[in-house]
Amino acid sequence: MTDSHIDDFYRDAGLVLKKLYRAFPRKIAIYVEDISGPDEPDEYGLHSNRYLACLSTMVWLAEQGYLTYESTIRQEAIDQAVLTHRGFTLLSSHYPFDPASHTQPTVAGDKALHSNIAALRGALKSCSAPELATVMRHLFTVAHRFH
Repeated sequence: MTDSHIDDFYRDAGLVLKKLYRAFPRKIAIYVEDISGPDEPDEYGLHSNRYLACLSTMVWLAEQGYLTYESTIRQEAIDQAVLTHRGFTLLSSHYPFDPASHTQPTVAGDKALHSNIAALRGALKSCSAPELATVMRHLFTVAHRFH
């Protein structure tokens, strides 16, 4: 049995970090539906567990020091979000191997193509949950050393 909620967490966290890196250093609003997909609240106005997990991922990334934000817009978004120094440095750093083959880059040009953000973009584009999990675990492990 797979832990699909962890795969969703990695995907959500990766998409949030990628979106913030693309906007850096501007502060932006990040809407939950832009990350997790559309959600229709139920008859009581409550969002799905999937939607709420995505919002919780954004808050967790802030609590762990990857991003900051000024406020939430109801349960729809985080507002004025930006990567922290830690988040920016992490994504800009060298990724030690090709996530698809787990091999070391061999020449300087290859190394330039394998920044953490490039590895993250590639893993998100591939739609491979195992590849994305490998990249995200690497990012969280490396970031833990920064702390």
